[in-house]
Amino acid sequence: MRMRWEPFLEAVRERGEYPTRQEAERAARVVLALLGAHLVGDVRVELAARLPETFELILLNPLQAAEPLDPQRFVRATAAWIEGATEETALWDVGAVLSVVADAAGENLMRDALLQLPPGYDLLFGRPRAD
Repeated sequence: MRMRWEPFLEAVRERGEYPTRQEAERAARVVLALLGAHLVGDVRVELAARLPETFELILLNPLQAAEPLDPQRFVRATAAWIEGATEETALWDVGAVLSVVADAAGENLMRDALLQLPPGYDLLFGRPRAD
């Protein structure tokens, strides 16, 4: 089921403690564009279908990644795309957005998505695995 625009952005705003929805939207656009470069096939399509339409398109038309980024490099890349961001603030942005994405995805789809990502992304999504 597709998450609607308002609830998605409000959840990101609350989790990221952003003073405005515009800041939450900026973080969501960057993080989802980077995430889309790391997911492929049905997993990316199914995840995109659960997001508001604007974010669906961003996930399906991602920034190009030359290689999969480990979690630390993903955070650094996020910082590079958000004006004035540091690695610390980018980690906050990534966690705020990806935790909402994980809620929208549900357990089964999240499991499939994490299988496509380098180790450690479970923590970025706020879903640490108990191996």
